Amino acid sequence: MDVDLRKLRYFLAVAEELHFGRAAERLHITQPVLSRQIRVLESELGVDVFRRDRRSTVLTPAGEQLVHDAGPLLAGADALLRRVRAAGESVTRFTIGFMPGITLTAVVRLLRERHAGLDVRMLRTGWHDQVEVLHDARADVGIVRLPIDPAGLEVRPLYTEPRLVMVASSHRLAGKETVRVADLAADHLLQDPDAVPEWRDIAVELRTGERRPVPAIHSVEEKLELVAGGQGIAVIPASTANFYTRADIKAIPVEDLGPNQVAVAWPAGRTAGLVKEFVDAATALLPEHQGQKNHATMDSPNSFD
Repeated sequence: MDVDLRKLRYFLAVAEELHFGRAAERLHITQPVLSRQIRVLESELGVDVFRRDRRSTVLTPAGEQLVHDAGPLLAGADALLRRVRAAGESVTRFTIGFMPGITLTAVVRLLRERHAGLDVRMLRTGWHDQVEVLHDARADVGIVRLPIDPAGLEVRPLYTEPRLVMVASSHRLAGKETVRVADLAADHLLQDPDAVPEWRDIAVELRTGERRPVPAIHSVEEKLELVAGGQGIAVIPASTANFYTRADIKAIPVEDLGPNQVAVAWPAGRTAGLVKEFVDAATALLPEHQGQKNHATMDSPNSFD
């Protein structure tokens, strides 16, 4: 049996929404069409992937397995199409994914000097898609912030940098030059607690079960808007804090908070040609450049005001 990729995409939309109406709206098709396609998929697979009634839709064990396996399969199909189309173009294109706050100018300049006519493109990523863009070939390489799921990737650490806490200018700690994690225990963190385990282990709102839901946040800008509005705090790398300076937010070094690890990542088995050149150049140039920035930051404690 050949697996229909379109039906898999329909399935994943329903699996993410757990609601046929919302999934159909997201896919721009009618709900009856979507329901019919899912029934055909179940018939082809010989198992039910959803258990549904008038009140709810939930994944069956077979559906949970399909979620696990369908994502990589669809990403691989997307990657195949992008690479084939790129191979048919007259201009060589090289796309670099990068997280906010990371500067790649020196590496990109070197690549362009070595390869006249090379079309180098930059793709800004976030925590939610920094790995996804490598699997589906939207990017050839990525400068990522760890931790990530390394499955299917090769990863080379580059450097570490301090993490700072972002607070509103009216926050009780805004005037401090440095703080400790314990000073933040009573605050509301606007991100996954697992991303800041030092805070998670002592957080009052987690210990009492009173943690408020965190809205879906898709960018640093959205996160900082919530911080500025007094909705909570956020912990971000120093280079990101330095990039997003604004008067209504203060960035404060946290003495006992572990650093952020920056790495270069690329699809496994593709360490050749431009990818190898980029990885070697990033390894040589980025730690030195970041070291200069970190030194400047330590010399200027108010550089984030």
